[in-house]
Amino acid sequence: MFKLKTLTQALACTLLLSAGWVQAETPQDFLSSYQAAAKAADTKFQGFSASRGEQFFKTTHGNDWSCASCHTSNPATIGKHASTDKAIDPLAPAANPKRFTNPRKVEKWFKRNCKDVLSRECTALEKGDILTFLMAIQ
Repeated sequence: MFKLKTLTQALACTLLLSAGWVQAETPQDFLSSYQAAAKAADTKFQGFSASRGEQFFKTTHGNDWSCASCHTSNPATIGKHASTDKAIDPLAPAANPKRFTNPRKVEKWFKRNCKDVLSRECTALEKGDILTFLMAIQ
């Protein structure tokens, strides 16, 4: 977990993320934006981890849900919302090329799902780890 040490650092992180999202059109674009934000938030940032992302994705958090609760433990398959039973298209970009191509949708769903799973928004490090894991799925 990271802590922002100053208001300036928090503002820089917000600006970096906002600028990157406007331009993002591919999963790699989003990953680059999250990397810049993670570096701004923590100067010791060493990169994203697919294994850390997989663990985060499959682990239940404070609200007894995990990402896998709806997206399944294999995000290359169709999921189902845990409460509504609504079908959810595959989350892995290799299985669904439309994933991680629309900045508004990506941030909307990260915000909503992270609040459902964690009761807070995900950090840039968490988003980057999750996306790294999802991009590794073929």
